[in-house]
Amino acid sequence: MRRRVLRAACWVLSATALLVLTAASAAAQSVPPPRVEFDEAVRRALDQNPTVAQATTSIARAEALLQQARATTRPTVTAGMTNTTLDNARGFAGGITQPQNQFAFSASASVPVLSAARWATVDQARDQIEVATRSAAEVRQQIAVAAAQAYLGVILARRQIEVDENALGSARAHLEYAQKRLEGGAGSRLNQLRAAQEVTAGEARLEHTRLALRRAQEALGVILAADGPVDAGAEPAFEAPASVAESEWTAARPDLQFQAAVQRAAERVVRDSWKDSLPTATASFDPLFLTPSGLFQPSRTWRFTVTLSHALFEGGQRRAAARLREVGRDQTSLVFTGLQIQARSEVRFAQDSLQMLQRALASAQLAAQQATEVVRITTAAFEVGATTNLEVIDAQRSARDADTRSALAEDEVRRAKLDLLVALGKFPR
Repeated sequence: MRRRVLRAACWVLSATALLVLTAASAAAQSVPPPRVEFDEAVRRALDQNPTVAQATTSIARAEALLQQARATTRPTVTAGMTNTTLDNARGFAGGITQPQNQFAFSASASVPVLSAARWATVDQARDQIEVATRSAAEVRQQIAVAAAQAYLGVILARRQIEVDENALGSARAHLEYAQKRLEGGAGSRLNQLRAAQEVTAGEARLEHTRLALRRAQEALGVILAADGPVDAGAEPAFEAPASVAESEWTAARPDLQFQAAVQRAAERVVRDSWKDSLPTATASFDPLFLTPSGLFQPSRTWRFTVTLSHALFEGGQRRAAARLREVGRDQTSLVFTGLQIQARSEVRFAQDSLQMLQRALASAQLAAQQATEVVRITTAAFEVGATTNLEVIDAQRSARDADTRSALAEDEVRRAKLDLLVALGKFPR
């Protein structure tokens, strides 16, 4: 008897725990994700996305390389201490030339007096800082655009849910009317099944749309480096700019500025090639202190040396290096030219596509209004027996499809405005 009571108690506790966990899980799933507005989403993406941080580290690396290049042109000072112990002192004729134990302190200070090639690397390293800075700006724009696209994806999914919910509401109303007619003896089982089929299909379609919304929210959360999905706030108001001069948007586009910096750096490297043929000169000062001193070694000595060197024959290495630099410069020039052509095409296409999509949106919205009116008229005619429910269902489907096309057209216009801002270098602000 006692065992049965214990088993029953354990079963009750297990069931209670399962119910609590199920309720907690359902509650966690029902909590809506945090919502951010468009400007805040872009700002968070730029501040928190790891890709932006990685691009920023390239600037620090370029600055460190500049410090290394500067170090090779500055004086170098070294010091050393040596203690030598022999088995016996060395000498002759009663004099000691090498004491048995001797301590030596030496130092050396050297500075490049003439080193044109090293000095050139300093300016070249400084150019790489600008290249890294421009590259980071381009990465920031890419992350900002990705955040904006993810934000618009959430808005589109949410708008599609509204369309599917409205269509499901109309289908349920039609099913309710068909059910009442069937119960009153004026309808048929076939009409009721057709209406029920539309409701079932609408429910499945709505669940898929909700899944698409969740996927879009997760994508937005990832780009914002958030620990979970993020919902979008209000629809962003993109101001389509008027005509902009090419010189203005060229100076504002990060990709063009980055490639221009790469080309300037390559041109400097080519201009500095002649410095490789110049001689190098180094001056050094080397003091020495010995204790005890030897017969031929005074206690304190110093030496000042100037070294001049020049390669008389190096097998054509300098010429080959200069040629490689010229080829690299030509390649960057060609890339920059191709990027400029592509940029002009992007601007033209963005302007034309925005105008066309705006006209398409107006037509899609008008078609959606007309489809809604068709549903209203067809439903009224069905209720008075002037038509069949097939025409009602067909009108509802057409209205749903027209609303979907209208929602897609709205999204295309928003994205076209964003593309135009990006092409003109006005996003992010």
